[in-house]
Amino acid sequence: MVRSRHGARTVKRRTFLQALALAGCADRRVPPGRQVASLWFTYGGRNRKVLESLVDRFNQTQSDYFISAVYQGDYFEGLAKLRTAIAAKAAPALSHVVGEVVPYLASAGVLEHLDGYPGAKELGVIPALGQDGSWIGGGDRPLMTLPFNRSTPIAYINGPLFAERGLSAPKTWTELRETARALSNDKRHGFGCPIDWWFWTALTGQAGGRVVEADGTVSLGGEAGVEALELWKTMVAERSMKPPPGRDYNAWEQTNQDYLAGRTAMIWTSTAFLKYLEDNAPFKVVAAPLPEKKQRAVPTGGTHWILLKGAPDAQKAAAWAFLRFMHEPAQVIAWSTQTGYMPVTRAAVKQLEGEGYYQKHPNDRVALDQLDVAMPWPWSPELFRVQREIVQPRLESAVLGGESAQAVMQRARELARGMR
Repeated sequence: MVRSRHGARTVKRRTFLQALALAGCADRRVPPGRQVASLWFTYGGRNRKVLESLVDRFNQTQSDYFISAVYQGDYFEGLAKLRTAIAAKAAPALSHVVGEVVPYLASAGVLEHLDGYPGAKELGVIPALGQDGSWIGGGDRPLMTLPFNRSTPIAYINGPLFAERGLSAPKTWTELRETARALSNDKRHGFGCPIDWWFWTALTGQAGGRVVEADGTVSLGGEAGVEALELWKTMVAERSMKPPPGRDYNAWEQTNQDYLAGRTAMIWTSTAFLKYLEDNAPFKVVAAPLPEKKQRAVPTGGTHWILLKGAPDAQKAAAWAFLRFMHEPAQVIAWSTQTGYMPVTRAAVKQLEGEGYYQKHPNDRVALDQLDVAMPWPWSPELFRVQREIVQPRLESAVLGGESAQAVMQRARELARGMR
């Protein structure tokens, strides 16, 4: 049977909505009398297991609510499903999203304001990781997010290899190039890094630039953004940096595997992978802060909790109870120490310091200390589209396809400024 394009889309949409309905059905494990709320999450592997264990802990330690956690793929797959569900008025009560998309969702009016919820002002969130510090002017807006899996990019070095060569973690771009060249040979590249917006933003900040200027102009760092791209191009050309295959998280995963297999001596990736790399490397993993050019700078990453305004009030109450639970020190510490993400409350950090945790696990401290040089994101509804539609594909074409960094960034700026 031949089906029209419109008919095919209708069937696909109906199938998707049916899947949404199934995901929202009452969980068979729910004890009688509980209020159920759905949580859509976007982790696989180790982090998924840790989150699910914390959801189970919540469900077992109180008798009023039940959180039904539903896996939705990676960040970008989950976001696409969430946007479709919002449009179909079938969104869950609770989810988590990357910081770049929060201003877009806020401008669409779909985020619940949290200021009036009980205990919202008593969670003790670390400012740089909460709404206040994650976006320029974030504290001047109604509270719409809470921090969840928060990260910064950090360097991971092969400890024994560096020690054998008498090398230490690079502190400047010049040292990065020199160290990467010194550790490269026919079987190994000295450096690996996903060609990704997040790391480009870090490099741009280190070169003295910012994605959006104080007056709102989308500069993409100006000359600093070009310098960031040129650094990658130069290191790939001189074969001291391994060109990562794939896009998005495929490239991130390949970067991790190259490091674990000894195909790279040093990588940049998220603190989110700290425990995974420590557990799987056949050598001592040493974490280090990123280097500087004109200054030290890193973006923050990971995701923020959001409540969806369109959910029934009873479900939002259940979701809020879970968020308060997740911000208690025991849960913050369990999440952070089992994954590598940063603890998001002052009470959790104080407890870890008091117990001597960071003396025993110095790698865990690196990302937290980098918050001193963290750059807040601009509050721009177009930021996510600038990232995904304009900058990300052009980074790849410049580094892996040989296009001019200057020309690529000029075209990206023109497109970004025309996006409204």
